[in-house]
Amino acid sequence: MNKEILKLAIPNILSNISIPLLSSVDTLLMGNLSAVHLGAVGIGSMIFNIIYWNFGFLRMGTTGMTAQAYGKGNKLAMTDTLLRAIVLAVIISALLLLCAIWIQKASFWSMNVQVNQFEFAKSYFYIRLFAAPATMSLFVIMGWFFGMQNAWFPLIVTIIVNMANIAISYYCVVVLRLEVIGVAWGTVIAQYIGLTIAAVLLFWKYPFIVQHAAEVSLKKLATYKSFLVINRDIFLRTTMLTFTFGFFHSKSSEMGEMVLAANLILLQFVNWMSYGIDGFAYAAESLVGKYKGAADDVKLKRVISHLLIWGAVLAICYSLIYAIFGDHIIDLYTEDMDLIRFTERILYWAIWLPLLAFLSYIWDGIYIGLTASSSMRDTMFVAFALFLISYLVCDYLELGNIGLWISLSVFLLFRGILQSILYMKKGYELK
Repeated sequence: MNKEILKLAIPNILSNISIPLLSSVDTLLMGNLSAVHLGAVGIGSMIFNIIYWNFGFLRMGTTGMTAQAYGKGNKLAMTDTLLRAIVLAVIISALLLLCAIWIQKASFWSMNVQVNQFEFAKSYFYIRLFAAPATMSLFVIMGWFFGMQNAWFPLIVTIIVNMANIAISYYCVVVLRLEVIGVAWGTVIAQYIGLTIAAVLLFWKYPFIVQHAAEVSLKKLATYKSFLVINRDIFLRTTMLTFTFGFFHSKSSEMGEMVLAANLILLQFVNWMSYGIDGFAYAAESLVGKYKGAADDVKLKRVISHLLIWGAVLAICYSLIYAIFGDHIIDLYTEDMDLIRFTERILYWAIWLPLLAFLSYIWDGIYIGLTASSSMRDTMFVAFALFLISYLVCDYLELGNIGLWISLSVFLLFRGILQSILYMKKGYELK
């Protein structure tokens, strides 16, 4: 069982940790031009990260349903899930393109884009939006691969996309001197290269898709119901998650530049933790879905317990690394001694957070594998409410930034606890 988990988790972790490389290269390319260029691309990238993060249900929902079909050995259901998800991805992409003007205006207002950044950010936004159909379709295909117990194809596609993005962006910026436009086109072209590679791998490895495609009736709207309900619940769950971290950023900014900078550095610790633990969460989506579909309760129980143990072990490792090397990691992000000293004083939050958060990460993967989307949504609602209540209490007590970290810790800890309690009560019958 451990071998089966690691076979899926390791490629996922490698795929995850390749992602920061891309943003680092974009930062380097723009940073060598000016702070205005850097800020415009940074804001533009953040806008698309938020948009695509909220549509992550295309990957998660597809993984859970595909994994269960895989466990049953039902190739028609596997094909059905893929095609319906692709149709939904195309519809969402079309809506994004049609609503581009309103999305741009709303996002620029909410991100407080400065006058000197506006034209650069606007050019970046409209070019990047052309990648939406490719990005959304890649979410679906990658999720489908995970459901088929194949984590190596997503790793291959991710590496190719990132390398192509870096190479094209470098050529456009350094050689063609296209500045912000060059970085944007680099991302767009790389996404379509990735989609092409993913499609080739898809039809090469799984030719049954073509054979069964004619049997899938995409016109019967009633058959979309369960698929849409699952994706709706995951979307609502992700929206609350996005709002929580957006609220954290906003309140950090209100407390001043020093607090904002320190919190952003510590959130990088959280991101690195998520890259590792999410690898096992993705493995949970695939394996739990497979054994749920196969109705193999013995292996289902074993894989869930093993995944929770792996999550705990990894969380302990992260906490130890942050406790021992945290000061040195902070030094990599800034040379400002005042900021370094301030961040070191609150480093203990980054040290404890993996231990508080790992349950919620692993349970998310398990719930997706069980297609228990409504339960995942409901526990998120409660945790989100606890987050807001704890923030209001801390704000009343005038705890400042410490209160903000307490609220985030409450959110992550209680989400995992609530998911654990619900699983113990309902088991595999979670909905």
